[in-house]
Amino acid sequence: MIMNVELIPEYRIAYVRQVGPYGPANAQAMEGLKKWAVEKKLLTESAILLGIPQDHPEITLPENCRYDACIVISKDFQMDDSICESELAGGKYMVCKVKHTAEEIQKAWTDIFPALQDSGYQMDDKPILERYTGEMINNDSCEICIPIKPL
Repeated sequence: MIMNVELIPEYRIAYVRQVGPYGPANAQAMEGLKKWAVEKKLLTESAILLGIPQDHPEITLPENCRYDACIVISKDFQMDDSICESELAGGKYMVCKVKHTAEEIQKAWTDIFPALQDSGYQMDDKPILERYTGEMINNDSCEICIPIKPL
């Protein structure tokens, strides 16, 4: 597994929030976001999509877990009331590129945290990101981005 440290910039994002157990409904939220992005001509090869699970499912009841399906938007993009808007703080992340299959993502989750500790970092207190570019979507891959700080 290839992992790289990356400084992710601050982003302005548009998002759709799904509340409930993590799983198939997350994909439905992402599909809803993509539909909106296509209508706004935002879903291009250079688009950056993010999936952000906001809650830890071992601490938060499944029915209260929040998942944000996001797209990075420019500072001058004119928002309407059909979708939410926010800012992603950015920072230092350990980035792991994986095939977007259940098996590969599960393997990545098993391997990431021991590799993270071996690299001299620990998880920072920010949400984990799933990052997709237009190219990754077309190639069925994604990046798991873990917020980090030194041990």
